[in-house]
Amino acid sequence: MNVLNLMKKRILLDSSRILFDEKITPESFAQHWSVHHSEWKVDNGWLVGNNPGNWPGMAILNQEFPGNVLVEFDASTILPSTHDINVMWNGEWLEDTDQRGMAYVAGLQGWWTGKVGIEKSPEYTFMTGTPLFGFEPGKVYHIIAGSIDGHCFIFADSKLLLETMDPDPIDNRKYTHVGFEAYASAIRVGNIRVRQIRWEPVDMKY
Repeated sequence: MNVLNLMKKRILLDSSRILFDEKITPESFAQHWSVHHSEWKVDNGWLVGNNPGNWPGMAILNQEFPGNVLVEFDASTILPSTHDINVMWNGEWLEDTDQRGMAYVAGLQGWWTGKVGIEKSPEYTFMTGTPLFGFEPGKVYHIIAGSIDGHCFIFADSKLLLETMDPDPIDNRKYTHVGFEAYASAIRVGNIRVRQIRWEPVDMKY
């Protein structure tokens, strides 16, 4: 069984119900996704995003995913782009201001100085990051990111890179959208799955 181990929790990946697992085509992308402040297209099964600006350039699924969810996908930067592969969950896009509102965002090689990070928009008072991951531009990573009632995490190639606990968790019944972000970067994303997290507590002791 595929298991993701966190502090005091164990995610049962194979038992976590798949909510989205569809091959993306140009037709399905046009019908089921929205694009904001960036350019996105489908190329040979990859969702390809390009955003030259210092702002979130997003592709967001129209489908809603309430509750504790994780997003599982393959991704790489597109050379010569070298940074910022980002994913959003428990999120929203505000049509009146044309900006991202409440959301968790996690990513690789971001935060201006090459960090793995997790943050909560729109106020960004909850942010955490580490520069200790040896990111390789152009390499395809298998990424899993999500949260359990504010316990946020990101894995790459089966390794836990970062976990952190939000003391004021997002209401995941109200904020329910998932998406991908290019930030002054060009990236490609494929094999996208969204899962409802099934987990169990772990009694940790020495």
